[in-house]
Amino acid sequence: MLAETITVVDMVATAVFAVSGALAAAEQKLDMLGFILFGTITGIGGGTVRDLLLGADEVFWFQQTQYLWICLGASIATWFLAPLFNSLHRVLLWADAVGMALFSVLGAIKAVQLDAPSIVAVGMGVMTATFGSMIRDTLLNKEPVLLGPEIYVTAALLGALCYTSMQAFAVPDFIALPASIAAAFTLRACAILFDLRLPKYGRADG
Repeated sequence: MLAETITVVDMVATAVFAVSGALAAAEQKLDMLGFILFGTITGIGGGTVRDLLLGADEVFWFQQTQYLWICLGASIATWFLAPLFNSLHRVLLWADAVGMALFSVLGAIKAVQLDAPSIVAVGMGVMTATFGSMIRDTLLNKEPVLLGPEIYVTAALLGALCYTSMQAFAVPDFIALPASIAAAFTLRACAILFDLRLPKYGRADG
């Protein structure tokens, strides 16, 4: 049952991130192929980097092609629905927040399943949650959302850290999974709503 739940959450996360990629394409007024390209890059980019770094037997979407179809469908759906949104940027922010929260935990889960140390699992959670959007924004010549002023990477770190910590204390996955996702999303949502930021480095020279 848990494996099926994780698979469903993974597919939802892929769809949400694909939507965020397609919305970024909408902001740039690209054609439908542009929507599909950036939707797919964003949807599977972080997981691809994770699997390569973990030395998984294969990158997940090579055999599980349903993830590619999910990206395709979500991107095309966004092409038709994007004109209905008053603010593409605002919808993009929230779609990205949801995808980040889901993937921060899913990345950590994949690393744990491959017997990676806890610190590696946390790092894989952060990478899975952030690399797709970073590749998307870099290719679109935009400032990556993870480099924006509001808390982003820290929220992904919180989600991955919560999950691996609860794993260490043998907290059941049916509690650890939603609690960790909720922690990451809540922090990111508060950052968006209340402009939460970490202190920046600065010194007075001279």
